[in-house]
Amino acid sequence: MTTPVCTSASTAVFPSFSSYVRARGPVLLRTARSLTSNPCDAEDLLQTALAKTYLAWERIEDHRALDGYVRRALVNTRTSQWRKRRVDEFSCDDLPERETAPTPDPAEQQVLRDAMWRAVRKLPERQRAMVVLRYYEDLTEAQTAELLGVSVGTVKSAVSRALGKLREDPELEKAA
Repeated sequence: MTTPVCTSASTAVFPSFSSYVRARGPVLLRTARSLTSNPCDAEDLLQTALAKTYLAWERIEDHRALDGYVRRALVNTRTSQWRKRRVDEFSCDDLPERETAPTPDPAEQQVLRDAMWRAVRKLPERQRAMVVLRYYEDLTEAQTAELLGVSVGTVKSAVSRALGKLREDPELEKAA
């Protein structure tokens, strides 16, 4: 449950301001809530915008445009808060070392590539062609099927069997 925005409205210098806040407060609070993620921050934001409006009350010529004035005050206040947000930076004498992921050894990568090609060459010619087109040439199943003159289902089943054989290859297991 939210508390009224202006509880001491009877002591205000401008009775028309008090009436305005009582009448339009809930609508303006919804606008403030759309600008912040926290309902308490929205109430604070509206309170600040209304304080700015109160200070400018005598200068506002067209009181029919008050909602626009208060909304602009809400947006400007929120923008100012966002710009003034605190950034935690601490200076230090030494720069911290970057934590980098260890890069794989190129020699180990080459051993794995060689083992993979040897395993692919052990596959029957048709399966080998489908695996190469699908995974090395990066063709879709439909493109592979069209290129080889077979159905998409044939490509799926043949590639599935080929991958099963590759998973069981003992040389590939040692390299990985």
